[in-house]
Amino acid sequence: MSRLTKLFWVCLGFGLLVLIRVFEADLFYDPLLLFFKTDHTTAPLPDLNIASVMAHTLIRFLLNTAISLGILWVLFQKWEVVKFSAILYAIAGVVLGVVFLLLLHNSEAGAHITLFYVRRFLIQPLFLFLLAPAFYVQHRQLN
Repeated sequence: MSRLTKLFWVCLGFGLLVLIRVFEADLFYDPLLLFFKTDHTTAPLPDLNIASVMAHTLIRFLLNTAISLGILWVLFQKWEVVKFSAILYAIAGVVLGVVFLLLLHNSEAGAHITLFYVRRFLIQPLFLFLLAPAFYVQHRQLN
């Protein structure tokens, strides 16, 4: 794959991730978006439909994961990278999803910082920004 083709696909992938972020309020049911933009340090969680929050968080996680795996494939073109990343995403998704659900059920007023960061890992492509540099360094060391 030529450099220009790689650049196109990587830019398209990042563009899709940006679009998901820009239109998050329109695409996903997430009353926590507004909640975390306010002074949430003393407030209880807003009324929310936990099943809908979990479903929409899962959909967003899966969209970000699919796009991130595509970007990693374009960058490194090695199935080992994609398989390892997919396994990591699956494990992280299950663990973080369970923790997120427990935090939603057991949240106390003002104690939301853990919920905020667990949710952030689920709804934003942070693993891509951790994995891509790690695979790049590994790739450089092997070549």
